[in-house]
Order: sequence, then structure tokens, then C-alpha cells
Amino acid sequence: MIFDHAGQVVGQHQLEHRQILPRAGWVEHDASEIWDKTKEVITGALKQANLIGSDLQAIGITNQRETTVAWDITTGLPLHSAIVWQDTRTADYLENLSDDEKEKIRSKTGLAIAPYFSASKMHWLLKNSTAVAKAVSEGSARFGTIDSWLLWNLSGGVESGVHATDVTNASRTLLMNLETLQWDDELLATFEIPRALLPEIRSSSEIYARTSAHGPFGSAIPIAGILGDQHAAMVGQACFNRGDSKTTYGTGNFALLNTGTEIVYSKNGLLTTVCYKFGDQPAMYALEGSVAVTGSAIQWLRDQLGIIKSASETEALASTVEDTAGVYFVPAFSGLFAPYWRSDARGVIVGLTRAATKAHLTRAALEAICYQTRDVMDAMTADSGVPLKQMRVDGGITANSLCMQMQADIMGIEIIRPLITETTALGAAYAAGLAVGFWNDTDELARQWKESRRWKPTSTEAQRTSGYAGWKKAIECTR
Repeated sequence: MIFDHAGQVVGQHQLEHRQILPRAGWVEHDASEIWDKTKEVITGALKQANLIGSDLQAIGITNQRETTVAWDITTGLPLHSAIVWQDTRTADYLENLSDDEKEKIRSKTGLAIAPYFSASKMHWLLKNSTAVAKAVSEGSARFGTIDSWLLWNLSGGVESGVHATDVTNASRTLLMNLETLQWDDELLATFEIPRALLPEIRSSSEIYARTSAHGPFGSAIPIAGILGDQHAAMVGQACFNRGDSKTTYGTGNFALLNTGTEIVYSKNGLLTTVCYKFGDQPAMYALEGSVAVTGSAIQWLRDQLGIIKSASETEALASTVEDTAGVYFVPAFSGLFAPYWRSDARGVIVGLTRAATKAHLTRAALEAICYQTRDVMDAMTADSGVPLKQMRVDGGITANSLCMQMQADIMGIEIIRPLITETTALGAAYAAGLAVGFWNDTDELARQWKESRRWKPTSTEAQRTSGYAGWKKAIECTR
């Protein structure tokens, strides 16, 4: 996506890439395909905007965070399929860590002990891939999240690739100390990961490198912003002050609450994470609630069950029935994330009768998105002590007006969508633009935020209580 100074979209292009599902609980991506499609969408966005690479002031990168890539810097090729954040293959390994090790990880990283995060994926690659082990022994292996893979390729790859990441992505690995903002020796030892394999940790907004003249831009442009997707959405939603929050609806759902420069540890199953760090300014921290499967539940209805042809059909189909007829769908395909953290949980559909139709199941899938979000926001309120009166939202499903009305009704608060819903991309652009002086400061960015639509609750307290009680029963069935 290409943005102008007013934060308006002037060009965009997007492509899906394959989901590789080798066995139950395993989710992989082809990192080479991601790089190839990245080049395609760069070219497509520039063409749509009628621009050339040299017209751009700076480039920001945003990415699914914990997804882990191992590659060889002598060939430029991945050594194994990327292991995706949703992958649960390392659950048993993590379960077998000692209680002391688990407590040390939690206290240093602010994260849960879960296969969601990168460290156990890296450990698995080291122990199970002969190609990775060989490249490590030869000194040519490198590990990183997708931002590092894209930065390395954009900056020249084999010839001149820069191996770096930012604090937000590093904070999701189980390897970075939240206080020092550097790789932690004790954590590296726990997961048996050599420091030399890992990228340099830098701020979220600075010039890391310039694009190679041989790459898709055709000229040297500063790569000046890196933010994990949820942190980028915080920046795109102008959540710069302590107490600001947003929820992003994507493949999964992610709610963040800005806690300022204070590291707040959750007592209710949330994660503590770096929110962002701009240049030499102090790091800002956040509480985060993560839901593994929301938008990907709609993909499941489309790809595995075949009851819809496209995600856009869900609103019309679900609107043909007044309710779910008692059907609840808990899409715990990759276990349950916040606030439950049960990697052994599995998806369930409960309350089925002969009267249930694909419309009821589709409506239940939309409700599941909303109920999982309420789980997270209730935990956030408990941790912060601040009751939510409204929630800023962004991401693909916010185009579904029925789903957003359901969200307002299930939570009993107002739901507010910004004018630009692709706030993740916008946040990455903001981080890059701040680094090169395209925008002056966060106050200027905050003034650009504009409301598009607001949904107010129409449900009663009794309806909310009854519906949520049914959801909690369904959650028990997954466990």
C-alpha cells in the first residue's frame, strides 16, 4: 500500500499466498513465495498509483509476527518452510520445560509459554531439519521473523542483505528481555539458539538499509519502519497515549492497550509486549490479548467446508436468520490463546439440531469472533481497572456491518471504525515516514485519524448475559 502525506491510499495491490498444512496442528508458509508475491504487489501498487520507485520517500514493513524463517545467506534460499504463528507442533517440548525455566521466560518476556511464539519454532528447526543443521555448522544460517526475511531481501539479499528486526517483533520470540530490549543469554541457552543466527534488534522507526537498485523499486529507497502487525495497527490508529486501545480483526484477533513506558504484567491471561519504539525515544509498552482463529474461521467455512464461495458472502447469508438457533462455534483449531492459553483445546460446534443450516453456522462463526474479542477485552478491563466505553477497530471483517453490530451487542459498548481500515499498513508507513521527516511527530499523525462509522449496542443486559453464558459452556467443551 502507498500512502500520501494526508495518510490517504494512493495505490495498493494484494495477493493471497498458500497455506501449507502438512498434518494436524502444523501450519507452514513458503518464504520464497512470500518474497515473490511481495515483489509482485510492490510492482502492482506502483503501477496503480502511476508512480516509480524513486517517487517514494521511505518504506515501512509490517508482518505476521511470530512466523519463523530459516535461510541460507550464501544461496538466499529458505532452508525449510516457514513455521507459522498458528503452528502447535512444539506444544509437548514447551510442556516439558522445568517450572523454573517457565517462570524465568514469563518474567523476562511478559509472554505465555506457548507454541505461538518463535523460540520453540527455532528450536524445532535446529533439531529436526538437516538442512538447517548443516547451514548452522557452516555459519551460513540465519533466523528471523518475516520482517527480517523481507528486509534482507529488499536490501540486496546475498549481495548486501541487512539482518535486523525491530523491538516489537523481537518481543514476540520468547528470547528478548523486555527491560534491556536485547536478546537474553539465559533465554538463548534455554532454547539452545546461537546468538549469531539472530538479527540485530533495532527501534521501530529508523533507517535500517536502502533498497537494492536491482530490486522491485529500481532505486535506493530508505527502509525506515518495521512493526509487527498489531503494533503497526496501534500506530495507524494513533493509539499513542497510555490507556488507548484498539482491536484488529485479521486471520486472528488482537487487542492492545497502551501502558506507556511502564511494563505491566497481566494477572488475567494477557501478554505484555513492546508497543513501539521510535528512534531514540523510550519504548512504549502494551498489554495484548491474542485470539488464534477469527478471520481464518471464515476461510475454513470457505475452503474446507465449501459453504461459502467468498468471505464477503457471510454477512448476507448470516442475515437470513435472526440468531444462531442455539449453535455455538468455537474455532480452537490451534488451541485457545488469551485468556485461556490451552494449546490442547480443539474446535467444537455445539447446540446442533436438525433445524440448523449453513446460515446458522455462518452466523455462529461471526459470533465466535465477537465472543472471543469480549473474552480478551474483559481480561484487559480486569488488568487495567478501566472499564471500556468504546473500542476502535480495524481489519478486514470490520467491513461486515452485521459482525460489528454483533460486537457492539455482545460487549455492550460502542464500536468505532476509522476512515482508513487498513491501519496496519498505515502504521508501518507512519513509522517509516517519521524516521525520514516526512511527518514531524505523533501529534501530526493523531490529527489525521478520522472516524468512518460507529455501531451502538441494541441488546439488553439480560441478552448479553445469557448469550455469554452459552459461549462459556461451549469453551468448556473445547477443553
